[in-house]
Amino acid sequence: MKTAKKSSKSKPAATPPPEFLSREERLAAGQELRATLPRERHADWKPPAKRRDPVDLLQESNRDRLPELVPIRFGRMLRSPFTFLRGSAGLMAYDLATTPSTGLRVQACGDCHLLNFGLFATPERNLVFDMNDFDETLPAPWEWDVKRLGTSFVMAARSIHLSDKEAKAVAMECVRGYREHLRELSKCSPLEIWYERLDVQTLIDQAPDAHAKKRREEMAAKARQRIGEYLFPKITSEVGGRRRLADQPPVLFHVTEEGAHERFRKGLENYRLSLSDSVRVLFDRYRLEDWAMKVVGIGSVGTRCMVGLFFSPEGHPLLLQFKEACTSVLAPYAGKSIYENQGQRVVVGQRLMQSSSDIFLGWARGALGFHFFGRQLRDMKFSFPVEGANVMQLKRYAAICGRTLARAHARSGDAAKVSGYLGKSDVFDRAIGAFAIAYADQTVSDHAKLAAAERSGRIQALVEEDL
Repeated sequence: MKTAKKSSKSKPAATPPPEFLSREERLAAGQELRATLPRERHADWKPPAKRRDPVDLLQESNRDRLPELVPIRFGRMLRSPFTFLRGSAGLMAYDLATTPSTGLRVQACGDCHLLNFGLFATPERNLVFDMNDFDETLPAPWEWDVKRLGTSFVMAARSIHLSDKEAKAVAMECVRGYREHLRELSKCSPLEIWYERLDVQTLIDQAPDAHAKKRREEMAAKARQRIGEYLFPKITSEVGGRRRLADQPPVLFHVTEEGAHERFRKGLENYRLSLSDSVRVLFDRYRLEDWAMKVVGIGSVGTRCMVGLFFSPEGHPLLLQFKEACTSVLAPYAGKSIYENQGQRVVVGQRLMQSSSDIFLGWARGALGFHFFGRQLRDMKFSFPVEGANVMQLKRYAAICGRTLARAHARSGDAAKVSGYLGKSDVFDRAIGAFAIAYADQTVSDHAKLAAAERSGRIQALVEEDL
């Protein structure tokens, strides 16, 4: 058998991986990308000639959902164009895949919407502001998160009857916060970026005036009340001397199917194994008392979501939420996850993007093969109340969300290279402002098509207020 001859030629010197280039070299590399993709081009949005029917895409996304809950999803999306955008992350991912990209990737949220930011408690019981929804997280172009977030602010501005000029200014303020903070982070060490977090006291201290300070203090106080101990009496009742989750159909109900309880317990055992040894000791101090299906969010309606009620020996309650983790809506365009279990994809992505994550965050495979991730239910979670906000309040909130997204992207991406591309001017800010207005118009059109589909009987929608 012949053996391959060794080459006598010397090997070329190894090129340092991009992450080991200097900050100045990475900034320059990012700036060079403008030659092939001018920043102004990010303003472009025009639906492709062969763009698929949005209702068809939405119906396809329902394929693996519980059919009896799909009308609730459509009912929530039909409330307004703002709620339509909230529930159509998959449709926007389809559209974003046709837009220009620098090719730089980060761990993306996938559903980067302003209502997926807010306050929540860290394991140390500190109240922080951060992103809080990662069902669709996946490595993908950084621009996709920025464009969806900017569009969500335009839709929010329109929902409170601001002009398009004001709405565009709000979106630009969001991008300015992202761009400027990313530049700051490009000067930091990886550890400094990893340790950075925005706690609620800092937000209060940075309030520009007394009115804003009082408003932020009030929101923090409300967040501190949104914990399991406060929620527990509202969703449970006493049955035969024991606390049980109270049926509130169609949003909270027990499953009576034969074998369901045994499958839930097996899934719980699988979830337990995903926890660290130390958290497993804590989890074992609680026993399962009851569980039920719970409809949540807008985009998640129809997926298999459950809430478990647990008690310690002394009677202290613990509420855990287990959400079905489906394939990310970004996957058809950004590539499959390296994790076979989609719950693990969510958990790893969340830990990578969030400054601090729930100690009970874990994943499981259900007995029927579905993937899930678990976490505490409502642990001081609180989102910005869009209703009643004015343009200045919305702009301030947009800047905070932009800064938060920059930090989340900097944990996994190359802050210097992206920052080099963005530069110090507002060229990119204005481009995303224009894109957000254009895509908001697209959302209004798509919402109207969904409404027409409901009127014609093509889809069914259930308005919960009418139940």
